[in-house]
Amino acid sequence: MRKIISFMHISLDGFVAGPNGEMDWIKIDQELFEYVGQRINKGNTALYGRVTYRMMENYWPAAGASPTATKHDIEHSRWYSKVHKVVLSKTIENTGLPHTTIICDHLPDKINEIKQQPGEDILLFGSPTATHSLIQQDLIDGYWLFVNPIILGQGIPLFTGIKDKVKLKLLPTTRQFTNGVTELNYTVDRP
Repeated sequence: MRKIISFMHISLDGFVAGPNGEMDWIKIDQELFEYVGQRINKGNTALYGRVTYRMMENYWPAAGASPTATKHDIEHSRWYSKVHKVVLSKTIENTGLPHTTIICDHLPDKINEIKQQPGEDILLFGSPTATHSLIQQDLIDGYWLFVNPIILGQGIPLFTGIKDKVKLKLLPTTRQFTNGVTELNYTVDRP
């Protein structure tokens, strides 16, 4: 069965965005782009919340064709155009969106159906609200976190609304990047 892996940049004190959704504190450079790109390019399904999906749709379909496109822009744009996108939204209508499935209700059933399909792990990109919904329904199987060397003090937390303890197992793929970001990979340790 496929797993849902939450891919997030996070502050040292556990926030994924500032109080107003700011992400200008996230450290991204070519080394990080290349490393993340290697794993992302193996995947064939991306999971987004409505806000993150709209942001991606406004940029990635045309990013690779821009005269100022970087190597990362070209590669990620190519990947984005062919990856199957699953979007959690009660307001977006699925009217012929290419390679896109909209989930607006029956979240556990529909997510579990997708997990049963063949393919690689499903990467949940950003999307704090969608992540919170999936956490509350115990549908996330792992966390691929990039801890940025900053303490925000306030903002949108990664973990909220958790009723019971969630045990995690750290995978041995921890890595520190030259920009100070540390990668942590956890799987949810279910009995």
